[in-house]
Amino acid sequence: MRMVIKIAGALLERDEDVQTLARQITELARAGHELLVVHGGGRIFTATLTRMGITSRFINGLRVTDRETRDAAVMVFGGLLNKRLAGAISLAGQPAVGISASDAACFLAEPMQLDDSATSLGFVGYLTEVNVDFLRSLWREGIVPVASCMGLGADGELYNINADHMAAAAAEFIHADRLIFLTDVAGVLDGEKVLRAVRGAEIEDLIRRNKISGGMILKLEAAKRALAGGVSEVRIVGGTQRRALLAAAGGARCPGTRVLPVLRTAARAAHGAAQ
Repeated sequence: MRMVIKIAGALLERDEDVQTLARQITELARAGHELLVVHGGGRIFTATLTRMGITSRFINGLRVTDRETRDAAVMVFGGLLNKRLAGAISLAGQPAVGISASDAACFLAEPMQLDDSATSLGFVGYLTEVNVDFLRSLWREGIVPVASCMGLGADGELYNINADHMAAAAAEFIHADRLIFLTDVAGVLDGEKVLRAVRGAEIEDLIRRNKISGGMILKLEAAKRALAGGVSEVRIVGGTQRRALLAAAGGARCPGTRVLPVLRTAARAAHGAAQ
């Protein structure tokens, strides 16, 4: 199975969590799965910017990224966090390589424009292409690619990409069978209850009723894109739960929330009407 695994930055803050995830990624790779790991790191990045005296500003959940902020993003995402995670997977027994957009031009991007504002986001982009041949060359050698959330523009500049959006777009481009979001919460929550399944048509209703907010909205929007792009299933799982990643990569029963395509709902309704 080909899978994209997106790891929330909050799960990279403790060495114990990093090592636990690395062992599970190693187990999946040894079972023959083709994996692309994409990671975030927003809180660590924000803390780094604060130490550098750089103020963070957000528009619609996206960080406004001037050149100084972008350069810091390359250091944090493409450097510290990327190499920490790749190193942990390698030490767990499966060779891994940390890759960023510039490596073999593996992730291309275009600048993101805001439709309703004249304000520029700066060096913020969206994924437009993935060098799948490069990734296949790594998979053939049993190497796990670990990608930071950056894209290379036609102008030679590096662009910061929201990690959830990048994971979903990458899953579409590489024709992944499954996209797994590992988060620091148990899944999509309705109050304190974890929703075991959410279908595409229900996402807007959850947003409208303020049942979800913030980063979870971005994840569900990204999930909708992945499903529309042909990914069979998206799972949102609490990454600190015991063997959560292995469970999410397995059968139908798993912790967290399964996000299912709209078409599956329509097909089920049509089937019921025919009975």
